[in-house]
Amino acid sequence: MPAFTSAAPGKIILFGEHAVVYGRPAIAVPVAGVRARAMISADPRAAEGRVRIQAPDINLEADLDKLPGSHPLAAALRAVLSDLGLPRSPACHIRIKSTIPVASGLGSGAAVTVALIRAYSAFLGKPLPDEKVNALAFEIEKLHHGTPSGIDNTVITYAMPVYFQRKPTGPIIETFNVPQPFQIVIGDTGVRSPTAVSVRDVNKGWQAETEYFERLFDQIGSITEDARKMIEAGQPSRLGALMDENQALLVQMGVSSPPLDRLIQAARFAGAFGAKLSGGGRGGNMIALVNGNIAEVVRQALKDAGAVRTLLTPVKSC
Repeated sequence: MPAFTSAAPGKIILFGEHAVVYGRPAIAVPVAGVRARAMISADPRAAEGRVRIQAPDINLEADLDKLPGSHPLAAALRAVLSDLGLPRSPACHIRIKSTIPVASGLGSGAAVTVALIRAYSAFLGKPLPDEKVNALAFEIEKLHHGTPSGIDNTVITYAMPVYFQRKPTGPIIETFNVPQPFQIVIGDTGVRSPTAVSVRDVNKGWQAETEYFERLFDQIGSITEDARKMIEAGQPSRLGALMDENQALLVQMGVSSPPLDRLIQAARFAGAFGAKLSGGGRGGNMIALVNGNIAEVVRQALKDAGAVRTLLTPVKSC
C-alpha cells in the first residue's frame, strides 16, 4: 500500500477576530508560506489496528489507543473512522510535521487537523470531500479553542480567501474574488498565546459589560464589511485605514499587548498602509499591509522592533 501525504496552509485573519465568535463577519486568507503535513504509511509488521503517531514538533510519539479521547490528534483519527463506519484502522505509521508556529494566530491546530483528516481518509480508501473535512475539523477545533468561530478550519480547508459569518441557521461561508492582489507582512512576537485563553477572557468581558462589547463587535463587523467591498473593488490600498481602526477596537477589547503594539507601531513608522494584530491576540502575530517597494523595509523594521520571524504573503484569488 503506498504512503499518503496531505498538506494544509496556515491562515491569517485580516478583519473580524473575536467579533466573529459573536455573529459578526470576518475575513481570513490562507498563508501558503507555512504548512502542516501529514504522512501515513501502512505498517505490515505491526498488529492489526495499531496506529503509531509521531509528531516531533510537539514531542509526541505514541500509539493511538494510548492517547485520551480529548487529544486533538486522536480525536481527529477516531472521527474519521467513525464517519467512515470502520471499527478499526489498518496498522499504520503517521508522521506529522509543521512549519506553522504554535499558538501564534496562524491556524496551526486547524492546519494539522485538516492535513491529518485528508491523509487518513485517503489512506483508508475513502477520501472525504471538503465539506466533510471542514465539519470534522470544526469539531476538533472545539478541543483546541473551546468556542471557536469556525473560520480557521474553513479558510484552511478551502485554501481560499473566505468571508465567514456564524448564523443561528448555519454559517455563511463565501469565497470571493480578489481582482487586485496585495501583500501582507506577518510579524511574529514570539509570544505564545493560546486562542482559547483570549476568547475566554473576551467572553468574560462580554458577560460583565454586554452593551459595551456588543458596540465593539458591531463596529468591527462594519469595518469587515467595508473591507470586503474595498477588496472586491480592487482598492486594497484603502484597507490600511480600516486595519488601524480594527486594531484600535481590539485594544479597547483588551486583546492587544505591548509586544504587539510595538511591532504594529514599527510597521506603521516604516511605511505600512496599516497594521493590526491577527488572531487571538495577547501575543502571536501582527499583520501589516504593504506594497512591493516597502515590503523589505517593513520586514526589517519589525525585526529591529523584536519580531522573531517575518513572512511576506500575497493575498489573491486562486
